[in-house]
Amino acid sequence: MLRAELASADRLHRVLGPIALTSLGIGAIIGAGIFVMTGLAARDFAGPSLMLSFVIAGTGCALAALCYAEFAAMIPVAGSAYTYAYATLGELMAWIIGWDLVLEYAIASCAVAHGWSHYLQAFLALFDVHLPPSLAIDPLSASPAAIAGAWHLGSVPIVFDLPAVVIVLLLTMVLVVGIQESASLNAAIVALKLGVVLFVIAAGFGHIDPANWHPFFHHEKGVSGTFQGAAYVFFAYIGFDSISTHAEEARNPERDVPIAILVSLGLCTVLYIAVAGVLTGMVPYTAIDIDAPIAHAFASLGLPVATFIIAFGAVAGITSVLLVMMLSQARILLAMARDGLLPPSFFAAIHPRFRTPYRSTILVGLIVAVVAALLPLQVLAELVNIGTLFAFVVVCAAVLIMRYTRPDVRRPFRTPWVPVVPIL
Repeated sequence: MLRAELASADRLHRVLGPIALTSLGIGAIIGAGIFVMTGLAARDFAGPSLMLSFVIAGTGCALAALCYAEFAAMIPVAGSAYTYAYATLGELMAWIIGWDLVLEYAIASCAVAHGWSHYLQAFLALFDVHLPPSLAIDPLSASPAAIAGAWHLGSVPIVFDLPAVVIVLLLTMVLVVGIQESASLNAAIVALKLGVVLFVIAAGFGHIDPANWHPFFHHEKGVSGTFQGAAYVFFAYIGFDSISTHAEEARNPERDVPIAILVSLGLCTVLYIAVAGVLTGMVPYTAIDIDAPIAHAFASLGLPVATFIIAFGAVAGITSVLLVMMLSQARILLAMARDGLLPPSFFAAIHPRFRTPYRSTILVGLIVAVVAALLPLQVLAELVNIGTLFAFVVVCAAVLIMRYTRPDVRRPFRTPWVPVVPIL
């Protein structure tokens, strides 16, 4: 049935090659995780052993990535884990995992938009530019002074995160125009972001003091803190699975999607380990700033130019994460609508000119803008890992089920060492 769908005329454009797909994966992975999560994970959980935390989390994600790669090559249509669940576990499980992915991508988009706003404000502060407090924070986190100084609609203070709203609406317009334009923008941002990450590694290497790596494990949590850190920085890996949602837009999905998934995950893992080593080597882990850890580490050493480059790179990097998250969300809704689990007249509508799911893209943009403007980052971030972990479990289970129920299906890419890899 899913193969038959590919012959339909109402399909998305196949315009993405392996480089564009890998770029989308890197764009989704490198962002708030490497620029924000590293600080709190090192200070409160792992210490310098954060390098091992990234190895542990990356290994777990690699096992899931091998399962995603098999399905993405075998069933190259939009939908990711939702489509795989529909094909193997039935409509009810597909319905559950579909809304689970909505939780993952939509809430992650809100959290990332919130984080983007904070980094933009930090970047503007370098030039002594400050937004009115009432337009720079969500109402639940606003101070009494911000509320008192806000404009009022009657007796109701107008307090919301304006930068989060602006970036979401701008990216929504880009996504409506077309996947190729979106991928091109993302590729440019990813190139900049990789340059900044490599700059952090190269510039910070000369300022490493090996004494900061002793003790290697957190002084209170020990080895267990390394595993706690791995569970926390797992958020930093969310995004590689978004590549599989674009299989329908890949020119050669059977080859390019597995390559993009594995290359983007492997490259980002190496960069994460290197940045964790530089950060914990430059600054004692007990003194790491948790809001902007990398920029603050360079600032503390009196390197203002490096601080500027890193702050700018963080803004650009988080922009690409938000772009890919919102891009993926609309494709999940599209896949559910095609199967009749959502109204197809709205969610499966493809723009006649741009060939994008424009109605669901606009709806996602409006919802993300509102939620990001009104809810605090902590509330949003705590919800994201739930959806991702459940999706991983479903995909790995589906690989096992399909190997025994449909061994005859052609598999251009096969997950190695089944059933060991899916079980692990």
